[in-house]
Amino acid sequence: MWRNGHAPDDAADRCIRRCGAANFRLGAGRLPSKPIRFILGFGAGGGTDILARIVAQKLTENIGQPVVVENRTGAGGRIAIEFVQSQPADGHTVAIGAIGQMAVTAAIMPNLSFHPTRTLIPVAMLSSYPLVISGPANDAIKTVKDLVAYGKANPDKANYPTTSPTFTIASELFKLKTGIPGQAIPYRSSNEMMLSVVGGQSLYVFADSAVTVPLAQANKVRALAVANPSRISELPDVPTLPEAGLADVDVKPQWNGAFVPVGTPPAVVKKLEAELRKTLEDKTVREKIRAITYYPEGAGGEAFRARIDGDIKIFSDVVKAANLKFEQ
Repeated sequence: MWRNGHAPDDAADRCIRRCGAANFRLGAGRLPSKPIRFILGFGAGGGTDILARIVAQKLTENIGQPVVVENRTGAGGRIAIEFVQSQPADGHTVAIGAIGQMAVTAAIMPNLSFHPTRTLIPVAMLSSYPLVISGPANDAIKTVKDLVAYGKANPDKANYPTTSPTFTIASELFKLKTGIPGQAIPYRSSNEMMLSVVGGQSLYVFADSAVTVPLAQANKVRALAVANPSRISELPDVPTLPEAGLADVDVKPQWNGAFVPVGTPPAVVKKLEAELRKTLEDKTVREKIRAITYYPEGAGGEAFRARIDGDIKIFSDVVKAANLKFEQ
């Protein structure tokens, strides 16, 4: 088949013959006409990766096209986002980003090659999860107030571990509002962070619920407060930050979400948003997400965008107040 005097593009013609010309024209809002790729900036086996695979499996069933998860790690997740921005803006390449990779990075790196709400379009929030502040599992520190008092009396022991700016900012905000001292000690993984508290190398830690809950339930660490609007079922006796007297330590729940490049047709964005929200409403999907101590969400593009812009401002203010410096 020749068109307009040009030789055929075999792949395109095969798709047109198989799917129909209307399905191939994504500008008309028809999605998908080929496999969708979920691009992650994190390695396999982590919370975001597990979440993405849960969503991808059900989305594949719903749309009748494969949804493939690709892990492109490096540079704190920036490589993955830069790759997505280099792909056609047609809805078939989707970034699955986390708060630290997107909002925190945008707040601390002025020369960033992307922006989560300017060069990308937020499609839908997929999940949220709380950070939990924990200390050693001993009888000397049973509450946040105990922790602050002990840290002030023993500043040489008041270290905290961190693997990313997300945990650093939460810990520094905690320091600003309580006056507890604390030296940041870098680690390579969340598991290593938690083990540093278990082993006594660190006094306290802000970490995500997925790594905190098992250790707290095993009495390896003591969970002291949850950065969440309400208590979580996995740790029902652990107070929220306001309940622990830390209402001004504004550490909001973390999130993961889907993004596409600016320039993606609005009809395609709406179609993708609708399919993701439908997927997150599925009972089995919700149960699987809750099993990793995440909460299924589904907030659409505009609400998600507002949340991201608000988070960027909060993080920027903390960075300025604490005079934090991060490597570009």
